[in-house]
Amino acid sequence: MADLKKLAEDIVALTLLEAQELKTILKDEYGIEPAAGGAVMMAAGGDAGGAAAEEQTEFDVILKSAGASKINVIKEVRGITGLGLKEAKDLVEAGGKAVKEQVSKAEADEIKGKLEAAGAEVELK
Repeated sequence: MADLKKLAEDIVALTLLEAQELKTILKDEYGIEPAAGGAVMMAAGGDAGGAAAEEQTEFDVILKSAGASKINVIKEVRGITGLGLKEAKDLVEAGGKAVKEQVSKAEADEIKGKLEAAGAEVELK
């Protein structure tokens, strides 16, 4: 049996890009699709350091409303999260829900830009 403690340490040490690649491999090769954000994504940014802990390094991208072009927003949400059509539609229609949680500032800004370009109203927390 594999050393589970070492495996857990390796997963926690992943960079955000490596965690995204792991998610893709699990989905494409094994049919395993983690929930939006997923435990791997939450663990990826865990070691911010003592002094940097005061400055916010992880952001949640909150979809406030879909705006006039709901279909385009649903397409973007599906692309960003990997959710199915029904799940993405439910998330968009609910409003005020997180599209992605605990992502870097750069990734949060990129997601916000995509969603706003599709016509959505987005907030970063």
